[in-house]
Amino acid sequence: MTGPDPVSLWHQLADTCVLLDGFHALKHAVRFGAEVPVAVAVDRGAALALAEELAPDVRDTLDALLTQVPESAYASLVPRPHPTGVAALAVRPSRAAHLEKLAHAPRTAPVVVLDNPRNLGNAGAVIRLAAGFGATGVVTTGTLDPWHPTVVRGGAGLHFATAVEHLEVAELPPGPVFALDPEGDDIRGVKLPDDAVLAFGSERSGLSPELRARAGHLVALPMRPQVSSYNLATSVAMTLYHWSLGGS
Repeated sequence: MTGPDPVSLWHQLADTCVLLDGFHALKHAVRFGAEVPVAVAVDRGAALALAEELAPDVRDTLDALLTQVPESAYASLVPRPHPTGVAALAVRPSRAAHLEKLAHAPRTAPVVVLDNPRNLGNAGAVIRLAAGFGATGVVTTGTLDPWHPTVVRGGAGLHFATAVEHLEVAELPPGPVFALDPEGDDIRGVKLPDDAVLAFGSERSGLSPELRARAGHLVALPMRPQVSSYNLATSVAMTLYHWSLGGS
């Protein structure tokens, strides 16, 4: 293969692109249309064999993208080496296009809102869930960057399968807001519409006053007495599963 040195190209693009950390993140990003200007592997043959086994639909694309580099060069490009020895950079999707998708009506699937989340890994797991359920997108409020490399790693590259953006509460997409709260109505008796905005509070402090004021419905997940809470990603999974059972 000929072309620009991948390590030099990486350093030119790293500040403006999204890190895809590991084979699975690259696989998903490519599958959902990401533009990938550079991708490297410690063992190109092993990476392509993995593609042949797990993702034959993108094997040829990865064959054209991946360049083998020494392990020391690979290790210098990533915060911590991934077991698959694969990494890539992708162009971040257009914010304007995402905002248009989030605001489009009528929606056929909910938007998930994480209100001032704190844990990067939790945020990534939620994005992975939202992509799996076909949610319209995931919005975060507060200080957490939903495109932080740790979030992208936790999301396994599925940021490219749904609209992921940061917004203020006042900027949330239109639609009826269903906020998860222990004092809300049991979700098992509530139908969640396709255009719902599903809001989940911070792992530490729950819903912010601004989000609570915006909510038209408070709903609660079933929980055994004396159990204080569920993990954030678990709560999102339960809620999206309930939505998925409700029909359209």
